Amino acid sequence: MTRTEFIIATAIILFIAFCMGWFVNWLVHRFTRVSRGDMEELEKMAQELHEAEETRDQAITYLQQREAELTNQLSQTEAELSAAMDGLRDARHEAEEMRAYVERISAANNG
Repeated sequence: MTRTEFIIATAIILFIAFCMGWFVNWLVHRFTRVSRGDMEELEKMAQELHEAEETRDQAITYLQQREAELTNQLSQTEAELSAAMDGLRDARHEAEEMRAYVERISAANNG
């Protein structure tokens, strides 16, 4: 192989390497490129996601407040029930005492 043939072969190999590199670069940019429409769609999706997260946070806050209200209401209702049961127990006890008293008086009057 002469010097000229070696230079030509080297030039051809370098040109082929350059063409392959350019083609691979083009392919990479072709497949990784994001179009303007895709970017708009991604921004829209990001905004919708943000709104959905805000709605979720508001719902969680509302549910926590509602749970606290219901827990408070339940505690009050239980306290009222306990007081009513104590009052009923006292009233039954008084009624029994009154019956016993009336029976004693009736027995004393009859006897």
